[in-house]
Amino acid sequence: MSSPQPLEEETYDMSGARLALTLCVTKAREGSEADLDALERMFQQLGFESTMKRDPTAQQFQEELEKFQQAIDAREDFVSCAFVVLMAHGLEGRLKGKDEKMVELEDLFQALNNKNCRALRAKPKVYIVQACRGEQRDPGEPVTGGHLVMITENTPETIPTYTDTLHVFSTIEGYIAYRHDQEGSYFIQTLVDVFINKKGPILELLTEVTRRMAEAEMVQEGEAKKVNPEIQSTLRKRLYLQ
Repeated sequence: MSSPQPLEEETYDMSGARLALTLCVTKAREGSEADLDALERMFQQLGFESTMKRDPTAQQFQEELEKFQQAIDAREDFVSCAFVVLMAHGLEGRLKGKDEKMVELEDLFQALNNKNCRALRAKPKVYIVQACRGEQRDPGEPVTGGHLVMITENTPETIPTYTDTLHVFSTIEGYIAYRHDQEGSYFIQTLVDVFINKKGPILELLTEVTRRMAEAEMVQEGEAKKVNPEIQSTLRKRLYLQ
């Protein structure tokens, strides 16, 4: 019986332009400015051309994604990848704009897929979503051993349409996300810290983000709560940011 062969380590070409769009509802979302500051620092350090828009309405979420797609396709230089950060109040599959109207996340995700954005075809597209996905809260389950960190808060070839995409949600479907009114969200702050200070393929970095969040406890109204991000990937290669 032959021994297993190691995986070939094919990576995305990150030598071209790196583009980022952040859409953030700050209305009634204390701490969001701290998240915007952290993201701006991260994108600057990782060499991204970053655009940030505050307080979009539901319709403007869609319009800004479409404008981003058109601007990417209009570029004459080589584009390596795109990040889209979406921060707002939310429910399962939807985000709430500044105008209190809802927009479907799936509609926003369509704008940059391999069918609709030619310049990003077969290139990595990363969506980071800081929003509640329901109203459930996780009190956590006991695990023996280990320690807890206390965090107190309030080409000619064809490819499938939906490959090369990474969705990173601040919480799992059906559950709320947590945000501190001064320090920002633990998800965004942890993600930025890991992406700036650690090296490795992005899925390994996100495993570290998940580990840190899983070990922490959010204390809300005197009760300890647990939260973990959810990662959905159709990446075909390893993605290195540093």
